[in-house]
Amino acid sequence: MKILLVEDDLETAAYVSGSLKEHGNAVEHAAEGRAGLLLAASGNYDVLIVDWMLPGLDGLALVKTVRAAGVKTPILFLTTRSGIDDRVEGLESGGDDYLVKPFAFSELLARVNALSRRPPLAEDIIRLRVADLEIDILKRTATRAGHDLGLKSTEFKLLEFLMRNAGRIVTRSMLLEKVWDFHFDPQTNVVETNISRLRSKVDRGFEFELIHTVRGAGYSLRAPE
Repeated sequence: MKILLVEDDLETAAYVSGSLKEHGNAVEHAAEGRAGLLLAASGNYDVLIVDWMLPGLDGLALVKTVRAAGVKTPILFLTTRSGIDDRVEGLESGGDDYLVKPFAFSELLARVNALSRRPPLAEDIIRLRVADLEIDILKRTATRAGHDLGLKSTEFKLLEFLMRNAGRIVTRSMLLEKVWDFHFDPQTNVVETNISRLRSKVDRGFEFELIHTVRGAGYSLRAPE
């Protein structure tokens, strides 16, 4: 596996790089955000490990820029920022997983291996459509009745999950796990807030609503009967 580590603490970087190499991985290291961005933007890695607090360009900006450029490489944040809001912000920026320092290397390795095993998108399923709503999974674009919806990264992930489950009820717990990779309830209104934002873009100003609240159960994206 080819891994890019973007970490400014040289002691941590040496430990992580050395340990990953001992497990048969090829590791490149960048100690500064802009240098890390140039490497990450190539898309030539299986996993990116990114610290948040970096000189030159912080990890959050690095990840947002990489995602905006269309790079889909799995990203693990490795940081001292341990608050729930920090985790949410990191994942919403385009990160796939989040590990707080100090950490056990065994957990880091397990998370990296899990990210590397995520299956690539099937080439034959590149578009999803419900009524006049369509998303292009490869281009990461969403349109309704031909109008670009201008979705942010997390909004697109949320809509994609809803469309993959069109006509079914998806619960708050399902969304937390599949969109934000939370396997616990962070006790925030992150789902409700993002559903509201998504509705304002997907439904407002159009002939009929597609995103519905199922009281006491969750949400459902469905076309009118």
